[in-house]
Amino acid sequence: MNAFRAGLGLQAALLRRSPGDLHILATVPLYTLILLAMTDAPHRPGLAPDAIIAPTLMALWSTALFTAGDLIDRDRYNGTLEPTVAAPAGLAQVVAGRISAVTATGLLAFAEAWAVGRCFGVHLTVRHPLPLVLGILATSLTTACTAAVIAALLVLTRGGRPYQNSLSFPLYLLSGIVVPIGELPHWLHPVSRLVYLSWSADLLRSAFRAGPPRDLPVQLLALGLLAAAGLACAGVLLRRVLARVRVLGTLGHA
Repeated sequence: MNAFRAGLGLQAALLRRSPGDLHILATVPLYTLILLAMTDAPHRPGLAPDAIIAPTLMALWSTALFTAGDLIDRDRYNGTLEPTVAAPAGLAQVVAGRISAVTATGLLAFAEAWAVGRCFGVHLTVRHPLPLVLGILATSLTTACTAAVIAALLVLTRGGRPYQNSLSFPLYLLSGIVVPIGELPHWLHPVSRLVYLSWSADLLRSAFRAGPPRDLPVQLLALGLLAAAGLACAGVLLRRVLARVRVLGTLGHA
């Protein structure tokens, strides 16, 4: 836990010096406007909450994903990756803490999307606050743990940007935050449920529905299990990857 807090504090200090790392937040109003233009069709009314939730989840995953790649590249470029690895603190916890700092800041995307909706006459009513609060917290935690897995794999690469680009929009489609999972081929439905964003989207949407959130325990359990699996995988991958690059002597330059 000390390593996690240290990573959290370090990334928070870096963000204060380079707020440009949160450039993804500038895209949230644009995505919100695009999605709002496609909602409340006559045959499918009541899609406005989806237009607010989708840009939020997209921004959360994008900020965590790009941070996961950039922190490895930057530490390698600055010559701080080797000392970080040599420190007694677990690298997985440090990476998860650093990604969590950016993810927490990425929650501003929800306020942005909400404000854009209000400006264009979309007034949403939170009927069930508990799923909304728990959904945001659980999603933030799972995002950090999942992105830590990506960071572990990117230690082997010379640059993470191509991999970052390939892991954004495919996941948006697969998770059902842009296109409903029911519209995807049936053989993809089980795969979609392995993507934590699908559970996050369902959990957040239930906060705006009139009916009671009946699947709340299942959704929280799924997010918790995926977060634990992500953190465990990140730890195992980092140990194996670091053992490999130490043998090859390529930690500093992949």
